[in-house]
Amino acid sequence: MTLTTGALTLAVKRLTEFAKLPTRGTALSAGYDLYSAYDEVIPAQGKAIVKTDIAIAVPEGHYGRVAPRSSIAWKNHVDVGAGVIDADYRGNVGVILYNFGKEDFTIKRGDRIAQLILERISTPDVVEVEQLDDTQRGEGGFGSTGKN
Repeated sequence: MTLTTGALTLAVKRLTEFAKLPTRGTALSAGYDLYSAYDEVIPAQGKAIVKTDIAIAVPEGHYGRVAPRSSIAWKNHVDVGAGVIDADYRGNVGVILYNFGKEDFTIKRGDRIAQLILERISTPDVVEVEQLDDTQRGEGGFGSTGKN
């Protein structure tokens, strides 16, 4: 199955009968909802990799960013971790979920667990230099530009 947006195509392969294709909630949604292929319980203060049982082919020049669903984050204190899918990855898309809540978080097969956002990337050549151009900010970081 391929999902097309303009000239781009996201090819999706179901790995099992439990897989659901990614969907967008509205025509202007930035991300495609990803669905759990299995029932899963993430323990309080724990983590799990939740399988979607789909494999995807991200368009060249892009990567897939797995992002939290705001409703799960807000209501259940569940967040997504390590969410980069390279264009050459063809395995089962798993979503790392962290449960920061005080209660176990239950996922049912078919629940929306995260969203997949396709982003353009730039991969310039790495060049070692002896010196970098000076800037106004210099080496200031972590709050160096002000409190608010």
